[in-house]
Amino acid sequence: MTDIITISERSLHRASDILAAGGLVAFPTETVYGLGANACDGKAVAGIFAAKDRPSFNPLISHVASRDAAFRLGIETKLADILARCFWPGPLTLVLNRQPDCPVALLTTAGLDKIAVRVPANKHAQRLLQICDMPIAAPSANPSGRISPSTADHVHAGLAGKIDLILDGGPCEDGLESTIIDCSGSAPVLLRPGGIARAAIETALQSAGVTVALIDAQTINKQTSDSQTGDPQQPVAPGQLRSHYAPEAGVRLNATTASATEELIGFGPVAGAGQLAMSFSQTADLREAATNLFAMLHQADAVTAGTGRTIAIAPIPDDGIGEAINDRLRRAAAPRD
Repeated sequence: MTDIITISERSLHRASDILAAGGLVAFPTETVYGLGANACDGKAVAGIFAAKDRPSFNPLISHVASRDAAFRLGIETKLADILARCFWPGPLTLVLNRQPDCPVALLTTAGLDKIAVRVPANKHAQRLLQICDMPIAAPSANPSGRISPSTADHVHAGLAGKIDLILDGGPCEDGLESTIIDCSGSAPVLLRPGGIARAAIETALQSAGVTVALIDAQTINKQTSDSQTGDPQQPVAPGQLRSHYAPEAGVRLNATTASATEELIGFGPVAGAGQLAMSFSQTADLREAATNLFAMLHQADAVTAGTGRTIAIAPIPDDGIGEAINDRLRRAAAPRD
């Protein structure tokens, strides 16, 4: 049995004790709910992979309470310093070379010489990390490859009986995972679009006098080190697998109308249709769409379950945070491996 308890100082200390003992705790961040374990305890981290049924070659993000704590794990670079000062705490993950004495278990980083680190902004996540005083490995708290959880109930539906505790902090503020940037080399590499838009990253770098362009992982020359290629068969950061964030039902993208066997989630001028008739945002607000993304996919998946019906998604522009939304939707619609 897995308890869901409302977050309080007492429940945060209970969660910290569970984590220190090698257990698994789901907790809210500003992006999605994370499934936490002591990042330095390989056996505890193995529990994450088992609970999620997650491939062990898929690395995890280590969450810490401060910028200084992050750079004790990964080697600080000029690029990392700029982005950390601009966006931490917040929905930004930096991939860095491991410090020589980095205590994080190799299983957390999938055996790579790099580490993904983040300082979350959510007040409950911050307090938990302060109490624990250890890096917490925390992928999204859902079965591997399925829709990310933005509420405690989503976590319970997917992982009940497999983890020790769920801390309920209400719906996540942003509802979209962090942007991941590899800052270990001379050029910043976008490994996963997310809650901070590409333009904001580029503006921050330019304001600091860095003229190096942000590179997409997929465009890097094959002669570049494998650690920055974004190869979906050996990812260096979460969310790079081709099929990810997927409902049980099939997904069709860029739909302007729905067939009789589809649940259409609308956006802007394309109205929702089907039993729920939902819209990510009737006013075409991309931030609202990001907040609603996973919750509405969960709802559509529930209403189509066992019916043979599928999910259709209205077109969403690639502007700003729309790039990250479309990244998630393409992976949700990808052929299942």
